[in-house]
Amino acid sequence: MKEESLEGLLDVIGIKLTELRKKKGYKSHETFSYDHELPRMHYWRIENGKTNITLKSLLRILAIHNISFEDFVAQLPKRSDRKIKTLKKSN
Repeated sequence: MKEESLEGLLDVIGIKLTELRKKKGYKSHETFSYDHELPRMHYWRIENGKTNITLKSLLRILAIHNISFEDFVAQLPKRSDRKIKTLKKSN
């Protein structure tokens, strides 16, 4: 996978995790990470696409949201939509 494709995917994953957190009623990543015993800075980096999230970390976060990996991936935008999503995040 090209580096820019990976970065775009990490951005999309971060956007989706941010949406899930907000749906759960958390306005800040800090409160969410504190309540679920996640490292605050690491979680911030995941939501902002600044780190290469491990499968273990992703599965742990998805378990908090009671969503399966398969359902999470199905909710991600298709490749052609990723660039648009990434641009929306940067605005």
